[in-house]
This record gives sequence, C-alpha cells and structure tokens, in this order.
Amino acid sequence: MAITQEQLDALFPPERSDAFFEGIYGDAEEGAYTIRLRMDNEGADRMALSFVLHRRPGKCLVCQLTHGLPYVFRRHPVIDAAGVARAIAELAGWDPDAVQWEIGETIQQSKDEHLIPLLLTRKDN
Repeated sequence: MAITQEQLDALFPPERSDAFFEGIYGDAEEGAYTIRLRMDNEGADRMALSFVLHRRPGKCLVCQLTHGLPYVFRRHPVIDAAGVARAIAELAGWDPDAVQWEIGETIQQSKDEHLIPLLLTRKDN
C-alpha cells in the first residue's frame, strides 16, 4: 500500500514547525521555514522521505544554518524522528520494531527549499 501525502501531512502537520521554533527560540514567529514530510521513494524494503524546509515569507532560509539541522532533527522531541519512522513503518505495514532509520545531510534545493533526508530500511525480511 502506497503512503499518501495526506497521511504524511496528518503524521507531521504544519503546526509541528511552530512547536519546533517555539521550543528553540521561545517564539514560533522566529522560524524561517515550515517543515513538511514528503515521500520520495517507497519500496518493499526501503523508503526515502524528506523533511522539506520551505522558506517563510520575509525570512532567510540560508541564514538559518540548516546544515546543522540533521543533528538536531535526530534528537529533538518535537521532530521525534524515531516516532515518525515508527509511524511510517506502521502505515507501510512493516514491523516498527524491525525498522532502521537514519537522517542524512541537508540538501539545498534552492534559496527557498532545503531537504533533510529520512531513510527507512526494513530489517525483518
């Protein structure tokens, strides 16, 4: 079963971006981007997703040091990468206890969009 964008949006709603910036800066308005989860490639034993960072109007995405974010995303409780990986595994019908996940390095697509890869590998086959 293919995971839909609707399911990913429900799993990682835009409000999580505000909660993330509230936790870091104490004010959601300080955030330079909105985070959205996107499926890039879905296979039987491996899925590639991205946390897509979209620049907010009047903000500078490049100025936000997004290259340090993979480390932050691995550990930040609002992002909850482990919980996201587990939920995606469940949506795919995978055993969530048999999934390995990793976060890759930031990819700058443009001045308005950066990607942080989230890779899931099924270990029960």
